[in-house]
Amino acid sequence: MWQIIKNLWFRDPKESPIMINDTAVRIRAGFLLFIPLYMGLTLWSAIFGGHWIVDGNSLHDTLDTDFDGHIIYSAQVIRRTWDYTIQTWVLIYGLFEMLAGMTVSTSRLSPTILLSSFLARKMPAVWKPLTPKRFAWSLGAFFIALCLIFFNPTTFAEWVNGITGRHVLPETSNFMSYWIPALVFVCIAFMWLESVLGFCMGCKIHWFLVKIGVLKEACEACNNLDWDAIAKRQQARKPTAKDVADIK
Repeated sequence: MWQIIKNLWFRDPKESPIMINDTAVRIRAGFLLFIPLYMGLTLWSAIFGGHWIVDGNSLHDTLDTDFDGHIIYSAQVIRRTWDYTIQTWVLIYGLFEMLAGMTVSTSRLSPTILLSSFLARKMPAVWKPLTPKRFAWSLGAFFIALCLIFFNPTTFAEWVNGITGRHVLPETSNFMSYWIPALVFVCIAFMWLESVLGFCMGCKIHWFLVKIGVLKEACEACNNLDWDAIAKRQQARKPTAKDVADIK
C-alpha cells in the first residue's frame, strides 16, 4: 500500500520519459465514464423530455370536441426550465480529474488515480508513456470546458464582458453552437474504447499529429514494453572480456 501511495500508477515518478500503468488508466477511465453518461442523460432529458409542466388541478373538460371527435381539455401549463447546477459541479470535477493527471505532483490530488492504482496492484502492469495520455486528457479537458460554457452561457458571457470591458458575448441567449452537446457522446465513445477495449483514441490522434509534424514532441510507441526483456537483450549485446581478447 505504501508503494502505491508513493508511486501511484507511475513505474518510477523520477524517470524520463515517465511511464504509467495502462491497466490502472483503463480502470480510471471506467470510473470517469459515468460523467459523460450522466451528461448524456441530462441532454436527452432536455432535448427529448417534456417541455411543459401541466397543473393537474387546472385540467378540466371543455365539453367540446375537435373535428376528429377528440375531447378538448383546457389546462394551466408552465414552461419547463432546467437547473444545471449539479451538472456544472460534476463537469468541474471532471475537468479537475483531466488536469490532475497531467503531472506527477498533481496526480496525487486525484482520488480516481489513487483508487485505480490500488485496484490494479495485483494485475499485470502494462507500461505506456505519459505523453500521449496527457494529450488525450487535454482533449477531454477541452470538451468539458466547452460543455461548461454551453450549460452556463450567461455566467461565461458576463465574465468575458467584464474582463474585456465590452459587450463581446450576448448575455441573454446561448451563443454556443447547437452541435456542442454532441461532444458528450464523443467523450462517451472515447472513454468506452479506453476502458473496455484499451484503445486510446487521443493517443492515436497524438501519434498522427507527431507523424505529420504538427507536434514536435515525439513519444515512445504505445506498446506493452517488457523492460526486463529489453535489459537482457542489451546485456547480451555487450561484448565480454573474452570476446575483446579474441578480437585482439
